[in-house]
Amino acid sequence: MLLRTFGWSFGITAAGLALAGILWGGKGLAIVAILSILEISLSFDNAVINAGIVRKLNAFWQKIFLTIGVLIAVFGMRLVFPIIIVAVTAKLSPWEAVRIAVNDHDRYENLVSNAHPAIAAFGGMFLLMIFLDFIFEERDINWLSWLEKPLAKLGKLDMLSVAVAMIVLVIAGTTVADSVPLHGGHGTVDKAETVLLAGVAGLITYLVVGGISGFFEERLEDDEDGDEDGEGPKTVEEPSLGAKVPAATSGANVARTVGLAGKAAFFMFLYLEVIDASFSFDGVIGAFAISNDIFEIALGLGIGAMYIRSLTVYLVRKGTLDDYVYLEHGAHYAIGALAVILLITIKYDVSEVITGLVGVVLIAASYWSSVVRNRRLGEGSGQSDDDKAEVSSGV
Repeated sequence: MLLRTFGWSFGITAAGLALAGILWGGKGLAIVAILSILEISLSFDNAVINAGIVRKLNAFWQKIFLTIGVLIAVFGMRLVFPIIIVAVTAKLSPWEAVRIAVNDHDRYENLVSNAHPAIAAFGGMFLLMIFLDFIFEERDINWLSWLEKPLAKLGKLDMLSVAVAMIVLVIAGTTVADSVPLHGGHGTVDKAETVLLAGVAGLITYLVVGGISGFFEERLEDDEDGDEDGEGPKTVEEPSLGAKVPAATSGANVARTVGLAGKAAFFMFLYLEVIDASFSFDGVIGAFAISNDIFEIALGLGIGAMYIRSLTVYLVRKGTLDDYVYLEHGAHYAIGALAVILLITIKYDVSEVITGLVGVVLIAASYWSSVVRNRRLGEGSGQSDDDKAEVSSGV
């Protein structure tokens, strides 16, 4: 299982490190290795979130995620996307942005740094909406019941997450300086306006992509409810990488077991890629603390992104999110923390070590809580249903 899942990642790691050693020597090899570790440490929570979404897809779209999705993640988000951001924010042609990235590393680093307020606002708002919609949703199993149950009750108010996100954006946009000097002294940029526009764009992107994917997902479930004939169990294609399992007779279970396909899966795939882009922002920015060579950064972060994809597949195949039910909670709290950190970095520098550790600590805490819960449920097999429900609801 481990070799089959991580085989491609191991192979690409060996090839990538060998290529780095040939092109840039021992120093380049070390830089690429460090960047790979940085990406993995910053994006572990991304794998948990991805797994929660990928397991909803059918086998075909899971393969798309593992092929086209990997190409987009490795080459698009880590190599092409930063150049596009530089071209747009610095008002350069794409070819000029590429020339600067390849031949003038210092200026490229400065231009990416200048684009950071827009990047942080867009990614921060997108990730914040993911967290808010999760924390305001009523669910059967709660990790931090003392916090999640009251917030779930508040979440019954329509558009509460959007209202909270807009308040956070206004605070972020109005607490930064109206304008700051560009790196290199070439004029100024209206940071507040940039933050507000980019933040609104991130919010709209979440509402459009998430809303469309949710709409088609609901339609698929409705269609399955309507097609259910009640003739007993049947075998359908399970979303967990094509395995075959007996389906339950209820329409909801059939929809869950078949997995999303067609338009629903397409927009869910787009949603996954936007999430990956939002997670990659802090890795790309943080990479400049280690290197300003675009190819070293792309290679190092690309290797790390491969492991995140492999880890996503591993979690889906092993059914880890079903066995350790608080992992998704921990990952969403990590997303909320990352969103806040991104917005803070608009004005203040935050160490990548802190960013990475926050996510790791929250994931580890949720994993341990899941282990404790499983032990309690196992030890309390003779308890009443009410007692078991109390244990499963969290702390």
